[in-house]
Amino acid sequence: MKILPLGKGIKQCFTKVRTPDYLKEGDKIGIVASARKVTEQEMAPCINILESWGLEVVLGDNLYAVQDQYAGSDEMRASDLQAMLDDTQIRAVLFARGGYGTVRIVDLLDFNGFSENPKWLIGYSDITVLHSHVNAICEVETVHGVMAINFVDDNHGVAALKQTLFGELQSFELQQNSLNKAGEGQGMVVGGNLSLLYSLKGSISNTETLGRILFVEDLDEYFYHIDRMMMNLKRAGMLSNLQGLVIGGMTDMNDNDIPFGKTAEEIITDVVSDFDYPVCFNFPAGHIKGNMPLILGRQVKLIVTANGGSINYV
Repeated sequence: MKILPLGKGIKQCFTKVRTPDYLKEGDKIGIVASARKVTEQEMAPCINILESWGLEVVLGDNLYAVQDQYAGSDEMRASDLQAMLDDTQIRAVLFARGGYGTVRIVDLLDFNGFSENPKWLIGYSDITVLHSHVNAICEVETVHGVMAINFVDDNHGVAALKQTLFGELQSFELQQNSLNKAGEGQGMVVGGNLSLLYSLKGSISNTETLGRILFVEDLDEYFYHIDRMMMNLKRAGMLSNLQGLVIGGMTDMNDNDIPFGKTAEEIITDVVSDFDYPVCFNFPAGHIKGNMPLILGRQVKLIVTANGGSINYV
């Protein structure tokens, strides 16, 4: 057993990454907002769909609170998530939406109860803070996938999320891409939003990449920002000893008046050109429709070929 700081009141961690129990009909699933505010109207489609799966939906007490852009104060948002983490009847926690704000509450949380009774934490974008923290420190698997606000307009992603939470989705087929680098690798898949991974460096929530398969995606960044973040990860040694690299959506990228000269995908290709591991582009996850759920912390086998390839849970 390792002893590491885990935020407020945290002492206990485990040496093996654990899989929370898959869901079944009758289980309870919580919805909380750890970042930007949401409305009842925005949450209604998700609640209806979750109930159609046979799940009992439990809402955070402060889910619809408002403080500036946030879903209530830091203390309110932390209180809602803490209650879900501690409630042994809640078998999964679905985050309402991203935006910004999760990093403001992660150190207010006590993960001891969660470590003793792990449950699925589900989200992407700003929720990368919790993926990175929980995968690295609590050593529990999490789901990078659609959030409550996405249920209204991402039928494919929602259907795949159900399969994942009920233990039915075990592999993904990869599409051919001219920038892909062929090869095979096996290791724990980690990562999430590139901007968040970059911002967590130097903190206790930093993502460990040694011997692992790194997944990254991003939204609405300038090309030079992508280059700067990837160069930072490279100089920090986070890209040198991977088993593979998986690139999701690089969505709505921006350029300066003087063009940077490369796409986000070409920037990444250039930064990792020195390394000999498989790289695949356009994995269908991130700020896109058809946002496929990826179990972070899970061992996977990545196969990249000239015609595509696959990701398989092992």
